[in-house]
Amino acid sequence: MPSTRALVRRPSPRLAEGLVTFGERTPVDPVRALAQWEEYVGALREHGWETVEVEPADDCPDGVFVEDTVVMFRNVALITRPGAASRRPETAAVEETVARLGCSVNWVWEPGTLDGGDVLKIGDTVYVGRGGRTNGAGVQQLRAAFEPLGARVVTVPVSTVLHLKSAVTALPDGTVVGYEPLVEEPSLFPRFLPVPEEAGGHVVLLGGGRLLMAASAPKSAELFADLGYTPVVVDISEFEKLEGCVTCLSVRLRDLYA
Repeated sequence: MPSTRALVRRPSPRLAEGLVTFGERTPVDPVRALAQWEEYVGALREHGWETVEVEPADDCPDGVFVEDTVVMFRNVALITRPGAASRRPETAAVEETVARLGCSVNWVWEPGTLDGGDVLKIGDTVYVGRGGRTNGAGVQQLRAAFEPLGARVVTVPVSTVLHLKSAVTALPDGTVVGYEPLVEEPSLFPRFLPVPEEAGGHVVLLGGGRLLMAASAPKSAELFADLGYTPVVVDISEFEKLEGCVTCLSVRLRDLYA
């Protein structure tokens, strides 16, 4: 039976101290952020996902962005080495969680850096953003971990946004979507669909044509609905202030043993 589990991690009380790289820092309301996180987790559960909560990391302001700490391919979990040194303590509890779920565990080692937000999987193709948070050694170690399992790894330059998935994600049919001014080389993707809002480039596939996406992209939601998909909209505005998006807040474990 396919796995429909998602790792999540509740926000730290220090969330407002989270890193901001490209945007201008604006005040974050931790109380509202917690309510938005609970809505996000509730949306996953409502649409058939079992959520597995990683032990909180209260001393790690960015810990809620759990996607950056591990990359999954089949049953192999690659524990990352985040490009921001302040985020590296986030990985230990994630490692414990995926091991407990029965995953085979590999690691990115120094001098490699890799953030999970830089990894976009479409079938057996794994696109890796090489830029600010992920370096060449990190890409090489990801290749070493996943290519023997059948992955085809494609490197994508990233310099105008925090992570690759800050610019692009993919629809269920494999079409890559993104806000064109932030996508450096759309020609690297076999099919690319520009969307009218930055947040419209961020979707989480819930299954059955349902797309979890941010409330800040209503025009993109209309576009996806016109294409026959069902947008599932959540407000994540407090996390967007920290350059977060819907993909950052969970790690989806799908077809774990395929």
